[in-house]
Amino acid sequence: MRATPTLGFQWLRTGREAFAAMFAAIDQAQGCVRLETYIYADSHLGRLFRDRLLAARQRGVRVKVLVDAFGSVELQDGFWQELRSAGAECRWFNPLSLRGFGFRDHRKLLVCDEVIAFVGGFNVADEYHGDGVEAGWCDHGMAITNELVTGFVQAFENMFDMADMQYRPFTRLRKSVARQKLRESVGEMLLTGPGRGFNPYKRALHLDLKQARRVHIVCAYFLPTWNIRRMLGRVARRGGVVQLILPGKSDVALAQKAAHGLYQGLMRNGVEIYEYQPQVLHAKLIIADHAVYVGSANLDARSLNINYEIMVRMHTPALAAEAREVFAEDLRHSRRLDPEVWRKSRSLWTKFKERCAYWMLARLDPYLARAALRRLGGRLTTPRHRSDSQT
Repeated sequence: MRATPTLGFQWLRTGREAFAAMFAAIDQAQGCVRLETYIYADSHLGRLFRDRLLAARQRGVRVKVLVDAFGSVELQDGFWQELRSAGAECRWFNPLSLRGFGFRDHRKLLVCDEVIAFVGGFNVADEYHGDGVEAGWCDHGMAITNELVTGFVQAFENMFDMADMQYRPFTRLRKSVARQKLRESVGEMLLTGPGRGFNPYKRALHLDLKQARRVHIVCAYFLPTWNIRRMLGRVARRGGVVQLILPGKSDVALAQKAAHGLYQGLMRNGVEIYEYQPQVLHAKLIIADHAVYVGSANLDARSLNINYEIMVRMHTPALAAEAREVFAEDLRHSRRLDPEVWRKSRSLWTKFKERCAYWMLARLDPYLARAALRRLGGRLTTPRHRSDSQT
């Protein structure tokens, strides 16, 4: 991490850097450690993380762990036995069943002592531990030590309380409390999830893109809405700069294929597309002029409308400049796509496969999610706490 944070934000540029900072925070914790993640693997890193949590519990620190049941489907419940025996609370989010199966907790969050919070794209698995070039996937995150931390604590507690996904009837007309925004002087915490009501992440992003002149995006799974694609094209057409770093290597081939179907239209409008070369790209970073977004959400249908996600938005020239340094380092390891070469490389069969992938991820998946939400009474609920009055 940088030695001096800017406004209580420190960039975590690699998994190696991020996990070292997380381990140090857990080792120093005295009150409570809260961990929430989508993927937790029984791996070398996973066992190191568990050992740190166990040591914290043994010295009297309260430990709470929330892991998504689908994202961590290969992890056995017995993995947590020693930690539970020491008094830690370990829960699975949305245990697997046909009811509400598609609604997943995609957040990655660690909060220690209500003093420091970590957000980003890092799951707890060996492939996330490295420098993103020589070893390990390319990912980014942030350590936060300002007034936003209390919001992260509340966000965790809300999800922890609703881990078993109990549904309240007759709630179709009520707004989802999973979608919230906490605004402080230093930045904003944006929470998204299924249900009614405005999506704070999409709303903020739309407002920033409408007036942006310089847009830089690093995205692992790129399947944005038509509105977002239209706004990116408009930025480029009015003389602005739009640069996208997307995966050259992906762990989800279907998502990459669906994204490929969008490249030609974007490049025709002047958007520059680069593909990251050394490792799998898993980062989520958006810079629109002085606005910066970092967290767990991708620019795809799941992150924008279905999954529970957590993002941080900051709006200062200094943090935007630091974010562009991160972007520039990724760009150094990326290859720009030539629009004409790309156009000539697309056979009819290739385009057909891309359209099928797009239909499955951008149309079918959201349709099934909406149908499931209707069956469940319109929204998934979380217990209200006093701080839910935040807007």
